[in-house]
Amino acid sequence: MKESFYRYLMTKRNPDGHDELAGFANAAFFDQSFPKHSTDYHEISHYLELNASYLTSMSIFDDAWQSYLEEVF
Repeated sequence: MKESFYRYLMTKRNPDGHDELAGFANAAFFDQSFPKHSTDYHEISHYLELNASYLTSMSIFDDAWQSYLEEVF
């Protein structure tokens, strides 16, 4: 079974970090509605576009997604 994007993202959490990926991961951790079991780019992207005011730019997600693909698959 593929590792979900959320599970991958949680490996990037750093409460003291100041980079965009750590900030995204930290905010997603507190997002109760985040699609935690999804491995689908479009599902997660759609969710973030509509619900994630904590994400200042979708390019942060796109970069994180690319890293996810490189590290997990």
